[in-house]
Amino acid sequence: MSEARNYFRDVETLDNGNVEAAYARWAPIYDLTFDVLLKPGRRAAAAAASGARGPILDVGVGTGLELPLFSRHTQVVGVDLSEPMLRRAAQRVRRERLDQVAGLVKMDATRMAFPDATFACVVAPYMLTVVPEPQAVLDELARVLRPGGEIVLVNHVSGKDDAVALFEAWLDRHMAPKLGWRPQFPWSIIGDWIDRNPQMKLVERRPLAPFGLFTLTRIERVSAERNECAKSAPLELALA
Repeated sequence: MSEARNYFRDVETLDNGNVEAAYARWAPIYDLTFDVLLKPGRRAAAAAASGARGPILDVGVGTGLELPLFSRHTQVVGVDLSEPMLRRAAQRVRRERLDQVAGLVKMDATRMAFPDATFACVVAPYMLTVVPEPQAVLDELARVLRPGGEIVLVNHVSGKDDAVALFEAWLDRHMAPKLGWRPQFPWSIIGDWIDRNPQMKLVERRPLAPFGLFTLTRIERVSAERNECAKSAPLELALA
């Protein structure tokens, strides 16, 4: 629990204003900088969501790099806090004719405008390190998830007491607002949240390429009526 406590003690060093300003700067070069490095995790997240029997929510969709990786038979809604990133995602949707994308919307991930239990799967790749309150975001992801559905996360998870962890802690203290994300992210942020929410069950946790730098996490919202989660109502959302 001490890792999480230390994280939240310093969380005021990053706020939504920092994030929006940072990603306005990142937007023109984001794909060039991060596409190759982060593609294995995006591919793993899209594959994990491919079996969803209903609409998929992509939280922190950014420039939409993972949108082409979702099956054409799915229905995906993307949300992000950054308008410059969303504009690039919309261009990608039009350019690549991504008919599976039902809408792109600007939203704060801690206060989304969707009704409870709207989505069969919620995907949030490389996103929890960006937000000031990751456990509040997890609460909101769980709220909009249907019983029987899954939250799919891809995230860097920090090690303990090694040189890399010390460097991440230094970056956190000095660079997080400029970067727009927190380099240090202990597993206890996610693990403690699962432990506090008995309806949430850890399904899978595994390292990803390159070099196990990132972790895929799948969390199920447990339901005694699993057949109900398969029912899907189409969403009517305008593309941004």
